[in-house]
Formats: sequence, C-alpha cells, structure tokens
Amino acid sequence: MNNTKRTLFPSILCLLLTNCNQSEDVQTLPLELSFEESFQLQLIEAEPGTIIDVPAGTHSFTRSLSLNVPGVTIRGAGMDQSVLSFANQMQGAEGLLVTANDFVIEDLAIEDTIGDALKINESTNVTIRRVRTEWTNGPDPENGAYGIYPVQSRNILIDGSVAIGAADAGIYVGQSTQIIVRNSRAEYNVAGIEIENSTYADVYENVATNNTGGILVFDLPNLEVQGGQSTRVFNNEIYRNNTENFAPEGAIVGNVPPGTGLLILANDNIEVFDNQFWDNGNVNLMIYSYTLGGRTIEDPNYDPFPEQIYIHDNEFRGGGTAPRHRLLISWHEIAQVNTPNVVWGGLTAEGNRSSKIVCLGENSSTSFLNLKGGFDPKNVSYDPTPHRCSLPRLSPIELKSAGDD
Repeated sequence: MNNTKRTLFPSILCLLLTNCNQSEDVQTLPLELSFEESFQLQLIEAEPGTIIDVPAGTHSFTRSLSLNVPGVTIRGAGMDQSVLSFANQMQGAEGLLVTANDFVIEDLAIEDTIGDALKINESTNVTIRRVRTEWTNGPDPENGAYGIYPVQSRNILIDGSVAIGAADAGIYVGQSTQIIVRNSRAEYNVAGIEIENSTYADVYENVATNNTGGILVFDLPNLEVQGGQSTRVFNNEIYRNNTENFAPEGAIVGNVPPGTGLLILANDNIEVFDNQFWDNGNVNLMIYSYTLGGRTIEDPNYDPFPEQIYIHDNEFRGGGTAPRHRLLISWHEIAQVNTPNVVWGGLTAEGNRSSKIVCLGENSSTSFLNLKGGFDPKNVSYDPTPHRCSLPRLSPIELKSAGDD
C-alpha cells in the first residue's frame, strides 16, 4: 500500500500534499504515495461497501482523517498490531472523524492524537469492535479529551475495545440512543466509561479500573439533547479507580473526585446489578442531583433530579477509605468511618414524596448513606429501610442493525 502509484486530479492531490499549486503538470504526474497519503485517498474515494484494510505496523499521521461515506469498514490486523499513530500530528482536532451511517471500525489502535481519538458524529448503525485508543505517556491534562466518542448517534455497539489515558472520558457516548458498551476495558482515564445525556443503553461485562471515576451515567444542562434515562449497568468489574483527576481546568469532569466507582447524576430509570465494586477510595457508588452542594441551573428545560434508581445484587469489597467528595469529607470528619457502599445525595424535586427514588432491593443489606442534601454533615441517615424496595426491571437493548455478529 505504501508504494501505490496514482494519476491524480489536482483537487485530490491538494488534499494530500501540504504544498500544492494545482499546476497543469500535476494531472499526469505519477506519484509514490506514503501510507498516510494512500490511506487518506482511500477515505476520499470510498464508496458504500468499501473495506479499507490497515496492515500490521505503526503508521504515522500528521493530520486528522475524516470519512463521510456510508457503509464503509476500516479493518486492521489487531488492536496491538495495526496502529495509527498521531504522535507527530500537526493539523486537525481529532484522529479520525466519521460522519456517516453504517460504519464499522475494528482491530486497530489510534494513539497519541492532539484531540479526540475516534469521534463519530450524527451517525446511525455504528460498530466499534476491538479498537484501542491510547495516549502512551499516561495520565496528562495535555492528552486528548475523548478516546472512543460517538455523539448524537443511534444504534451504537462498542465491543471488546480499550481506552487509556483520556483527559475526559475513555469510552464516551453522548446525546445518543440505543447503545451497547460491552467486553471493554477503560483504564487511566479521568472517566472510564461515560453515558451522558443518552437513552436506552446497556453497559456490561466491562472492566473500569485506575480511572478517576470508573463509570459515569450523567445528564447535564445546556445541551441540545437532554433527559438521560433507561440505562442498565451490569456484570462489570469496577475497582481501584483512584487516579488523581487530571482533567484540564474548566472541564465538568474535573469535578469527579478521585476514588469513585460509579456516579449517577440526574438520570432516571437506571438499573445497576450484578457488578463487582472494590477498593474505590472515595465511594463505590453515588447517586445525586446536579444541584447537590449548591450548584445552580440556568437551563429552564433541565431536570436535575435522579429518580427510579434500582441498585441490587451487587458485590462490594473495601472502598470508601479515602473520601474526596467535599460533602463526604465534611461528613467523614464527624463520622470517622469508611464511606458506605451506596451514597445518595438526598435532594428531590419539589413535591416529590415518592419512596422509590432509590431502591436497593427488598432484602438489601448494603451499607447506605443519605446525605439529606448535604446541608449539615451531622444530619444524615444510614437507614436503608425506606429504600428496601424494587422497581420494574429494564428491558435489554437490541440493536436493529449495528453490525453485531
């Protein structure tokens, strides 16, 4: 592929070469393309059904790649064999930007991008299988924000993938619907796996470790798509997420305390079950309103309160030995005990007297803390009795056409 020879029209040649004057002589000039130029050309000339192979080896890129043709597959020889390296990137905001439906990418790695590694925007039917995104220098605020990053998309499958070193979220799905994230590993990111302002997601059989926060299920204001709900988080290993927060200043994820296993913020109809939590120093699992701690809202359409959160049949070991959330620090100074396994902020919408905002199962023995809004660290409750309840089980996500085999 590195030795491809082409007769190019000037407009295509100028997309590949930094210095181009589109002279008449260019039209008949035979070129020996580098891998970077050849790969860019394949993306430009792709048609529906095209399969672009990436051979084993480390292939260097100096500028962003983009694809806007539907039905294309990019396939490597393995996430540790075929590497697209952007360590010398000089242009562009991402490694690869895709704005196309019916897209498949598998068996390759994207490393050391200036910005996001793999961004997929406004796409339907997306399969990301056995893809690794990594910043090889380890946790650093200069790293790109997102590793695997579908946004405003639907029918998304992320399977068997790895995300390391993102300064925001390793695996992030935002403002999207019909989502499966499974069999993947997120490590040394600020947020390991994040489902944000999204609906109908299954997150299962993943490993989230050595992040600042293991898994986040968030709904935030001032975004085009709001109303996050109907996410299941199950059969995951969420442990030792104690890495110091290295998000750049001003990022909302910079508020995630180190030592956090799972955070649920302002989402409704969430089911968390059959997970293993251990040794998350701040808290294994926390549920809270966007307004906990006095944060204000300017978006009139935003609902900051989580409701119908069903947490059951999880295993907890250790954790809570080093509270870092500021309300937990204040509480800990008085209580002098480890953070309970499940913490609820305690704020509810005005007039909501439902006893089923947070349910722990009918016979739960999970240690529990209700901060009662965090107004007074002495005025808290450890009584799980009001939360010994159940909620209807959520249905599995079934993707209609996302390349799942």
